[in-house]
Amino acid sequence: MSDPLPFAPFAPATQPDLDSPAYVGTRKRHPLRAPVKMPQTVTETTGPRFSTAHFPPVADLSRVGGKEALGERIIVAGTVTDGDGRPVPHTMIEIWQANACGRYHHPGDQHDAPLDPNFHGNGRVFTDAEGRYRFMTIKPGAYPWPNHRNAWRPNHIHYSLFGPAFATRLITQMYFPGDPLLALDPIYNSVPDKAARERLISSFEIGLTEPDYALGYRFDIVLRGRAATPMEN
Repeated sequence: MSDPLPFAPFAPATQPDLDSPAYVGTRKRHPLRAPVKMPQTVTETTGPRFSTAHFPPVADLSRVGGKEALGERIIVAGTVTDGDGRPVPHTMIEIWQANACGRYHHPGDQHDAPLDPNFHGNGRVFTDAEGRYRFMTIKPGAYPWPNHRNAWRPNHIHYSLFGPAFATRLITQMYFPGDPLLALDPIYNSVPDKAARERLISSFEIGLTEPDYALGYRFDIVLRGRAATPMEN
């Protein structure tokens, strides 16, 4: 077995601060002491393997049992690359989000907004040999949250990217261009560097649209390097 590649740290200020005062939840959750380094063995760095055989893709979130969900249909596509621009193939990506009214299909979400029986808000795709992925969904709605008085989360989609092992899992969020709530959102603004924050915003792409059916957005993810996508620590 060849030696593992050295860990490449993120560029300063491109990742969210562990303690972000405006994001109230970090006050109790952020560590007060330096993390303890734990040696990783082959078990932690090489498994388990995620494959389409064991985790069948769910690339269309816009319907359940053949019935259409309510809301604006969108197509989201992009690439996953490393810090040197090389594609990251066969990577499992989990997706979860609120429905068009801003409510999650989860018992923990008691927001006073309607649930959609034809939208469960979770899916799974794999990158192809060129690091590309694509899925269909409904544009999520904004929703209130108890961070401060009259706080609202912008429209967003959660991503969970699995590498060759649980220890390499990364989580991020995709936002939408032109959302006025971004300027007020403490989670989005917990990334100090402006250019890095803006890498969390997808771009509208007419070439991804399906005429008379769905709009298209591109969201490319870079795992390392100076252009790395901000990740949730």
